Amino acid sequence: MSLKEYFIRALKRQIYYDELWALINVTFDVKRGEILGIMGLNGAGKSTLLKVISGVLQPTLGSVKVTGSVAPLLELEAAGFDGDLTGEENIYMNGASLGYSSAYMNRYRDEIIEFAELGDFANVPVKNYSSGMRARLGFSIATMVRPDLLIADEVLGVGDVNFFDKCMQRVKDMVKDGTSIILVSHSIGQVRSTCDRALLLDKGRMVQYGKVAR
Repeated sequence: MSLKEYFIRALKRQIYYDELWALINVTFDVKRGEILGIMGLNGAGKSTLLKVISGVLQPTLGSVKVTGSVAPLLELEAAGFDGDLTGEENIYMNGASLGYSSAYMNRYRDEIIEFAELGDFANVPVKNYSSGMRARLGFSIATMVRPDLLIADEVLGVGDVNFFDKCMQRVKDMVKDGTSIILVSHSIGQVRSTCDRALLLDKGRMVQYGKVAR
C-alpha cells in the first residue's frame, strides 16, 4: 500500500497482516572454488536467500558470514543498471559499486563489451536494451573482475546457445582461479552437470543438501 493509504488505515485501525518466514533454519557453507546449486519451486525462498547472502536483506535471526569480495547477479532484467546511462557508462558505475577504480575498469572495458556482444550498442542507453542484452552485460561485468564469490540468479538461462557456452567456459575458468559460485537454477540437468553440491528449498525450508550425483 502507499504511505497515504497506510496512515488512513492506521487511523481507522484497519491494518492487518499475516507473518511469513521466507527462510527457516537454512544452514550450509560454500568452499573456495566450489559451485553450489540452489533449487526449488517459485516461492521457495531462493531469491530471498541470495539477497541475504549478498547483504541486500538482513536476516531476522541467524547470521551470514562471507569472506572476500562478492558480485551478485540478481534480477537480471534490472541488473543494477541506470537506464538513462549507456552500456559503457554502466560498466564504470557497476565497477565502482563492486569497489573497483576507473583505472581498473579501463583495463577491462573493451573485453567486457566484446564478451557481452554489445557492438555499437555500447554507446546506447541501457533502457533501449533487450532483457538478454542487459543480462549479457551484467554477467560480463560481474565475471570479468573475478570476485571471490559470484551469486547468480538464473543467469545461465538467458541468451542463445553460443552465449550459454561462453558463460559456462567463463564459469569454469573462474572456478579454476578459486572463485566460489552460488547458482540458482530450475534445471536439474544444469545443476547436475555444473555444480559440486546442491541445496533444495521448499517453502523456505531446506529439504535436501549434499553432493550432486553425476
